[in-house]
Amino acid sequence: MDGANDNRLGEYLAARRALVTPERAGIPAGSRRRVPGLRREEVALLAGISADYYFRLERGRDKNPSSQVLESLARVLQLDEVEAEYLISLGSPRPRPRRARAAHPPERVPARLKDLLAALDTPAFIENRYFDVLAANPLATAFSPRLVPGNNRLRSLMLDPAERDFQQDWDGAVDEFIASFRRSLGDDTADPRAIELVGELSLGSARFRALWARHDVRQLQGGTAAVNHPALGALRLHREKMPVGDLILVLYYPAENSADADKLSLLASLGAAT
Repeated sequence: MDGANDNRLGEYLAARRALVTPERAGIPAGSRRRVPGLRREEVALLAGISADYYFRLERGRDKNPSSQVLESLARVLQLDEVEAEYLISLGSPRPRPRRARAAHPPERVPARLKDLLAALDTPAFIENRYFDVLAANPLATAFSPRLVPGNNRLRSLMLDPAERDFQQDWDGAVDEFIASFRRSLGDDTADPRAIELVGELSLGSARFRALWARHDVRQLQGGTAAVNHPALGALRLHREKMPVGDLILVLYYPAENSADADKLSLLASLGAAT
């Protein structure tokens, strides 16, 4: 997993610098440019800092930039609010006490959450920050068999052909999942579970490797799930993600009086049959 060399700030700056073209930054491109984005000295000039200081930041030789420097770099690199917040967190990481960590810390879903899943009449499941499915109701597994507890949604998305067919916009879903995954990890660079999962997906998916190298970050949030269900056809459902302690409750539900609401009632019969 990147960050093992404790230079996540430098890696993030370099990745985002490569995505800002001279045209977007409002400077001449020139005819001998060898980099896809901005040069280091161009970023430094636009941010109002010395080229040598910016070089030290990217190389991890200076790890205590001021908030003013980070805000200037966020402006030059054209980061949105979530990305700028992430940059600032990398530049001023919170100290964490050193402690022994289990390779797979046990996670338990409280009984009350399992009762809640059972009471809901819409697909719902519980996941952790790695997108491991920890619990699901029958409607969720009828919605997608890859929501069975024990599965990892990011692994399914990247490596399972059935999930690729299931998603109406697989490319968009991949972009969202990977950026949300990086955001959920924050500055925790030594997490064994994250290292294991990133390593597996990097070996198994060129698409994952390319997007992970971009260092995109996105806030964990709800939205719309547009899928091709093998029995019900196209479905478009609202998706809500609600943090419950360290876990996340995910719900899928249709718009009121929509054709998808009728399809979801059929999904209940599929769930009962499994």
